Amino acid sequence: MVVAPLTLSSLALATLLVAALPFLIYRRLRRPLALKPRDAIVGIAVFALFAMVIERALNDYVLHRNEATATFLSNPLAFVVYGAMAAGICEEVGRFIGMRLLIKRAAANAAKAATATTAASTSHAPRTDDGTALTYGLGHGGAEAWLVGVLVQVQWILFAVFENRGQLDGYLSNLPSESVMRIHLILANLTPQTAGIFALERVAALVFQIGLSVLMWRGLRAGWRGILPLAIGLHALVDVPAALFQAQLVPLAAVDAVYALGAVVVIGLLFKAFRRPSVPAPTA
Repeated sequence: MVVAPLTLSSLALATLLVAALPFLIYRRLRRPLALKPRDAIVGIAVFALFAMVIERALNDYVLHRNEATATFLSNPLAFVVYGAMAAGICEEVGRFIGMRLLIKRAAANAAKAATATTAASTSHAPRTDDGTALTYGLGHGGAEAWLVGVLVQVQWILFAVFENRGQLDGYLSNLPSESVMRIHLILANLTPQTAGIFALERVAALVFQIGLSVLMWRGLRAGWRGILPLAIGLHALVDVPAALFQAQLVPLAAVDAVYALGAVVVIGLLFKAFRRPSVPAPTA
């Protein structure tokens, strides 16, 4: 069995697009919005800790190690509710903590800027209030794109290359035969459409992460206490279609259509948000 060259090249192009997109957006908006890489680093750290460590540890315990919860969550609807809420709670609590730290830093920077000379302040590009949120979202969403998407996709591309060379069985000799057969089956079903679906899902996820970051940022700066529950609910709502597909309750085409439409809506809202003045910066 050979993975078609068109399929392999489509997978590679889709992976390159997803890998480069956060950097391209940052590069394009860095000067107009005076973006700072430190804000992205906070987003990367939050996703790595709360999604890749805490959430995965929670899922491992609840879905595999605890027999009672594993049995209960074998029900598809219960699995959908749990999966969506677990992702929403873990990531949004992390985003809340990370943004609180950024707000404290922004307040300290604003105090320093107030004492700076007018000449010094005008020598730099003006920083929009939402620039921090956008950069954080690029870090948070970019980390997700790389850790959940790009690195996994690179692995499948390598599997396809080894398959075409007839070396895959030897490369995977340490795996059980059932796992090797499953990998062969997945490779046999790869198509250029698979690459398109991957790109769509990862780009939509990046857009949603940026949107949630701007929402959290504005809510915290406005002092709205309900912003964390709202963000958890919205994040869980975003994850519901994927959880429904994992539970085999809806087809993949329906999930991708929902994500494509949702991403277009969020992009429109982001454009409007960055054209309007945002909440004034905190002074303390």
